[in-house]
Amino acid sequence: MAMCEKEPLLESEGPPFARCARLALLGFLAFTSSHDHVFAADTEKKLIEFGWDEPSTAFLATNLQSMARTPFDGCVFHAEYKARDGSHGSFTWEAWGARAFNEADLSGALADLKSLRPGKFKWNFLRFNTTPARLDWFDDYSAVLSNAGLAARLARAGNCPGILFDIEQYEGPLFDYRKQKDAANKSWELYASQARTRGREVMQAFQSNFPGSRIFLTFGYSLPWSETDHGKNSLAECRYGLLAPFLDGMIETAQAGTQLIDGYEISYGYKSDAQFINARKTVTQDLLPIVRDADKYRAVGRLAFGLWLDRDWRTRGWDPADVSKNYFSPEEFAASATAALNECDEFVWIYTESPRWWSPEPSPKTAVPTAYLEALSKAHPRRSP
Repeated sequence: MAMCEKEPLLESEGPPFARCARLALLGFLAFTSSHDHVFAADTEKKLIEFGWDEPSTAFLATNLQSMARTPFDGCVFHAEYKARDGSHGSFTWEAWGARAFNEADLSGALADLKSLRPGKFKWNFLRFNTTPARLDWFDDYSAVLSNAGLAARLARAGNCPGILFDIEQYEGPLFDYRKQKDAANKSWELYASQARTRGREVMQAFQSNFPGSRIFLTFGYSLPWSETDHGKNSLAECRYGLLAPFLDGMIETAQAGTQLIDGYEISYGYKSDAQFINARKTVTQDLLPIVRDADKYRAVGRLAFGLWLDRDWRTRGWDPADVSKNYFSPEEFAASATAALNECDEFVWIYTESPRWWSPEPSPKTAVPTAYLEALSKAHPRRSP
């Protein structure tokens, strides 16, 4: 698997329904439904890039000005380490394990981040994965918690809005109760309780080192809710069932100003307004049965959307010359991005694999066709290059 590889998990579509009415009041945007969030006053929409061209801190520091000329407001990036013993690698991909990194290991990344003068291109999130995840929930988590705190300090040093917390099970089956080490001897309830404890601890590690940060999840409760077939099956039977109690713990510990953003990767292929509208209902109302504290969830939770530009490229291909062959035509991509920006609370993220918005080794084969750049500029004119 490529170091920045990101794979889709689910596609869920639902019937259209009436959109909730909105009222502006005292700098807040509140939904009339008692189930919906009270939104923060700063609801200016942002467009974030996240894909196989994910930059390192060094690339970000060197290329920030040219990256700022794209339609994006920021990107997701990763941190690399170089230890005293000469070893080096990806902090992002090794942090959820038994090894505790220190600031000396990340001194190069820290220097890169402190050098940033992002200007408008300031909505950059440090990626923190749940990998390699070869731990049981009842194992020693001191290294994971130390690394979560270190990630938060790095993000804060770079004037980032927060952490991109990628919960996808690339390696160990962290959230699947059925595959836990002691599942045969310990009940779902015991594991769920322990996952809540770890959620509290991880959130505390994040916010004690970066108060008021945004924790941007690739998926929130939307993923286990989808896997239960909208409440028909138990969380214990789901690949991501333990994610729900883990998020319960994070929400329980969240302090004023901290946000937990559901990146809603399920929306990767959405093409209609109704799909995005339905997603808001799912996140703010339908999935509440698997949320432990609905009131705190409404206060802390936010909704974002992901769009995958070259969706299905493995089966249908990606053609930069004849864009009509791609999953999204430029016109469709502009329409989907517009709908996503309209319905999100603050962020829309654009995911790509074959095309690269920026790359250490640019190539005509990986360049993003101009028509898609224009499509994003049309959807997000405030950041037009």
